[in-house]
Amino acid sequence: MSAEGGNKAVIAALLANTGIAITKFAAFALTGFASMLAEAIHSVADAGNQGLLLVGSKRSKREATEEHPFGFGRERYVYAFVVSIVLFSVGGLFALYEAYHKWHEIHAGHSSGLDGRWRLVPLFVLGIAIVLESLSFRTAIVETNKVRGKHTWAGFIRKAKAPELPVILLEDFAALVGLVVAFTSVSLALLTNNEYFDVVGAATIGVLLIVVAIVLATEVKSLLVGESASHESIARMRGAIEGTAGVSRIIHMKTLHVAPEELLVAVKIGIDESATAGDIATTIDTVELNLRAAEPMAHNVYIEPDVFHEDYVRDDRPKAPSAPSH
Repeated sequence: MSAEGGNKAVIAALLANTGIAITKFAAFALTGFASMLAEAIHSVADAGNQGLLLVGSKRSKREATEEHPFGFGRERYVYAFVVSIVLFSVGGLFALYEAYHKWHEIHAGHSSGLDGRWRLVPLFVLGIAIVLESLSFRTAIVETNKVRGKHTWAGFIRKAKAPELPVILLEDFAALVGLVVAFTSVSLALLTNNEYFDVVGAATIGVLLIVVAIVLATEVKSLLVGESASHESIARMRGAIEGTAGVSRIIHMKTLHVAPEELLVAVKIGIDESATAGDIATTIDTVELNLRAAEPMAHNVYIEPDVFHEDYVRDDRPKAPSAPSH
């Protein structure tokens, strides 16, 4: 998946969340609803996160250096992981703190009350926010459908190698659910004149954001540690290698995503014992050409020829010889 589709969804979400955050802060200033403040901070966190994703995308395009010979593609994973931390701390933990703070105020008899001419402002603001967030979520869905293939939504989030779309999908989903929760809690508080509904709303938003942040951190952590190519990609590469003249078999092959659209491929191929040096060189060159044609993401390819025997040690790293006795 190219980064353009992901960046389009990121920019749409950034614009939506910036506008939403401003209106939520204005509504909180007029009414004092904890749910509104929790949602305002949530929107600020989301907008900051989308800014981080754009920075990561830009920095990942830098040319490889001697110190970083495989480039900087993984910076997209690093910034996506930072997003999960921001969502957990700035979004989730702050919402829980605000819920506790509001509860303490009500319990101590220092509540700001629900009367006044601005009491319906939060519902108006939340309604607009739901519309804007829905448009952002729709953009993320459209861009995701272009690359999702046969994967389910959950499967796409687990298997995607580019982090932008999964991050935006999870953020927009959490934002929409949070807005519905805030709208419901504020409505109940206004109808019953009971501000504890506002406390419940803020706490629910906090728990929601923490859960989403944990899911996101788990998925991005796997990418940071290093994931292999997809099963479909591996099958294409194996077919290309095994179909090359002069290759008797694949002894072993390992793949690693060094960036969302870049693969490192290391393969040991079996060749005939009678092959000459020229034959081996030709076979290696042909394998590389066929492999790259089958999988364009294979940017870094390393091929090692070997003669396969039935008693071949399956461990790819032969044991070191034992130390001589004295």
